[in-house]
Amino acid sequence: MGLPDDVYARLLTLRTALRQFERWSAVQAQSAGLTPMQHQLMLAIRGHSDRRGPTIGEAADYLLLRHHSAGELVARTEAAGFVQRVRDTDDNRVVRLGLTAEGARRLESLTAMHLEEVKRLDAQLHGS
Repeated sequence: MGLPDDVYARLLTLRTALRQFERWSAVQAQSAGLTPMQHQLMLAIRGHSDRRGPTIGEAADYLLLRHHSAGELVARTEAAGFVQRVRDTDDNRVVRLGLTAEGARRLESLTAMHLEEVKRLDAQLHGS
């Protein structure tokens, strides 16, 4: 009984494609002068639904990091000039994250490349 062989083959194809995408993405980030985690942080900031930007805790949740580790990542990325901390206008106790102009420029360039790679992977996975 059990699951048919093609289920396992499809799952293998998907998992392999995901690992290849992650590796490809890391190389692209490094080529743009970012670490892969800095790229992910910047994507978490830009992709956050609240236009004021995420808090460090929210970014930590996106990246599956502990708050302290996310804070260290933010500090390194801020020192590199790609992100900034901004006090929330409604509650001064809250610190939100935003992209600098340079961070936004690099992320946009990386995102355009990533969208093309996602299209290629989609075609590969769906046999087009």
